[in-house]
Amino acid sequence: MPDDIGKDKVVEEISQAEADAVLSKIDKESSFRKMGGNWALVVSGIAVLMSIYHLVTSSGVWILDAMKHRSVHLTFLMVLTFLLYPAFGKKKKGEGPSVMDLVWLAFSAVSSIYLLFYFDEFSLRGTAVLRDYIMGGIVIICTLEATRRSVGKELMILSLVFIAYGLWGQYIPGVLGHTGFSVRRIIYQLFLSSEGVFGTALGVSATYIFLFILFGSFLAETGMGGFIKDFSLCIAGRTIGGEGKVAIVTCGLMGMINGSAVGNVAATGTFTIPLMRDAGFKPVFSAALVAAAGTGGMIMPPVMGAASFIMAEYLRMNYVLIMLAAAIPAVLYYISQYAYVHIEAQKLGMKTVPSEKIKPIGIVLRKQGYMIIPVIAIIYLLLKGRTPLYAAFYGIASTVVITAIVGIYKGNFVDMLKGYYRALEQGARQCVGVGVACAVVGIINGITNMSGLGLVLGNSIISLAQGNIFATAFLTMIVSIILGMGLPTTACYIITATIAAPALVKIGVNPLAAHMFCYYFACLSNLTPPVAIASYGAAGLSGQNPSEVGWTGFRIALPGFVIPFTFIYAPALLFVDSTIPEVILATISAFVGVIAAAVAMQNYFIRPLNIVTRLALFVSAVLLIFPGVVTDTIGFALVIAIWLYQRRLNKVALA
Repeated sequence: MPDDIGKDKVVEEISQAEADAVLSKIDKESSFRKMGGNWALVVSGIAVLMSIYHLVTSSGVWILDAMKHRSVHLTFLMVLTFLLYPAFGKKKKGEGPSVMDLVWLAFSAVSSIYLLFYFDEFSLRGTAVLRDYIMGGIVIICTLEATRRSVGKELMILSLVFIAYGLWGQYIPGVLGHTGFSVRRIIYQLFLSSEGVFGTALGVSATYIFLFILFGSFLAETGMGGFIKDFSLCIAGRTIGGEGKVAIVTCGLMGMINGSAVGNVAATGTFTIPLMRDAGFKPVFSAALVAAAGTGGMIMPPVMGAASFIMAEYLRMNYVLIMLAAAIPAVLYYISQYAYVHIEAQKLGMKTVPSEKIKPIGIVLRKQGYMIIPVIAIIYLLLKGRTPLYAAFYGIASTVVITAIVGIYKGNFVDMLKGYYRALEQGARQCVGVGVACAVVGIINGITNMSGLGLVLGNSIISLAQGNIFATAFLTMIVSIILGMGLPTTACYIITATIAAPALVKIGVNPLAAHMFCYYFACLSNLTPPVAIASYGAAGLSGQNPSEVGWTGFRIALPGFVIPFTFIYAPALLFVDSTIPEVILATISAFVGVIAAAVAMQNYFIRPLNIVTRLALFVSAVLLIFPGVVTDTIGFALVIAIWLYQRRLNKVALA
């Protein structure tokens, strides 16, 4: 038995090394320097200190004003960015920061921490002085450079375009033009107001986002991944094509705690892709399925993508309502993929997972079931009306307490303490890219609010769509997908929420449905070629062609593209302004619709479809989007008729 445990640990370490290598290649946020010696200790110490600071402030032991807290948060982000990310070129193993990196670090740290010491003075003064403008200018420049290093040049360039628009908008003809703003006015807006770098997005990063990332890091370091793998095999392994369904369940469960598309792919792909490939699924399909299922983790409660917390702030809504609203669409997304895989397995004539590979569920729960307690604790606290900050803090606390007890019982408490330290370090590291993106998006938001650009673009979308809900929603989808090709999901959502969501609300769409629509497609942009970051991650893990994996992943996820349009027309799916019977009817309608879309995409039901039956299933999927007795009845009737027709053909063929 000890030998088996040792082998499993070695395999797990190798798999994690593979995942880290792939992440560093395709995900800018994970492309850290591999430091050694004293610099490694310095970075580790700063990262752990950052995590401890956020734990202390979230516990209520030490409370800072919002702007001061954001100032400290940004300072940590800047310091870690200029230590971890080189200015140019590849990172050499053991390489430390250059002199220029340290210069950037010094300027960014001094300017970022400035508000901690001088914000009270500024509040009493009521006006800015030269020192404020100098520090503000340095913060803006350092934020742009930190963005280029940790997130990518695309978001930095977009932010520069917005700054240029703020400075010289008076030279733009037509509705997009404005009176223009001075350099001082822009610095004041972006540095000293709550609608700039230190705005809502950074505030959410400094509270909810950081704590939930840290929570996921603690669970990962204390063995949650192993429990999810074994539990998924118990749930889905005994069905046809079980290996593919295990990948879906694993990604869904892992998504509940990490809320990251690429992170989900890296965490699950090392185990699920070989499992599917060995079972008979094509290698490209195996990688693509993990990419599609991994992306769904960003819409899976309770810990969704970082932007979901920003959505709650924008809508001034309790996060538990966002979490509940996302539940049915998330399940529908995974059901569409489950149906897709089931049909693929039928076409390939596949069987179930061999029983010797599946541990009895009783043993899994008895040995590892304690790992689910922190997740249950978070859900319970959120449903009780506690804030996400409170729930995340006590989720981490419960993880530490439970695993410490288990560690003492099993005699490996020292190893557990090392795991806690790694969790504190990794949590801070993983927050750098997201936090910097939240800071730089404040520049875009600040200029948008100053110039009224959001209102103008929203009205333009409505005008172009001529007030039609479907056309407006379709244009919003296109905007989200295009932005998502070069921006992180959080930035993509914030921009579309500023520009496109108001347009949907203005023509009568429920505000929560409008924002959830933008968020959903910001997440799905991880799968849309030519820049499908989740698919690139899966391709790297599997050694397949990224383009082939990208297009296959897009095709697998395509039935899920129906879901946002469904809740635009039927907000009952989001538990909005609806009765229980309306929620049930909308869910059943959407359930049949996404399965019909998956069947049509696969061109196979009980047997291969012909062009007429395939087209009819597409039509039924579309009809089931639109709420109403007539459309639902026709949609259901078409699906049932095709199913009966296919059964009849099957009986004739077997006779």
